[in-house]
Amino acid sequence: MDGRISHSIFRVARLHRMLAGQLLRQAGLHPGQELVMMHLWDHGPRRQSELCCVLDTDSATMTRTVQRLERAGFVRRVPDPDDGRATLVEPSTASQALRREVERVWRELEEATVDGMDERERAEAARVLGRLECNLVKRTGKAGPGAGAPGPPTC
Repeated sequence: MDGRISHSIFRVARLHRMLAGQLLRQAGLHPGQELVMMHLWDHGPRRQSELCCVLDTDSATMTRTVQRLERAGFVRRVPDPDDGRATLVEPSTASQALRREVERVWRELEEATVDGMDERERAEAARVLGRLECNLVKRTGKAGPGAGAPGPPTC
């Protein structure tokens, strides 16, 4: 083995993230912020610690992300009704317009990614990527962030 697949994954992931960043900047977001918002839109208010676990990030990074989203008016922190010491992060009413923009960005990113592929090729790419993901989940013991995704493959 010469690492061809791993190098390809690295290059594709880097370019995919680069394009996602360009598209998200048009919506006023940084990469990763859309994943937080997608999770909140889909699952409702969450503790910051839960967002860290779901999105596999550290506390300091999540704090900065939530602060930026809060300053932009897309989330707000509210007391946790079940634990007076904790707060929940929830999407603001203003974030609903952002949701449409994030959905548009993800459609555009998907179209750019699979451009020129027919349905059979798209299905095969999804199957192979799912297999690669399962292999890596077995080795790391961790599933990747799946906020807003149709769902991880069944491993």
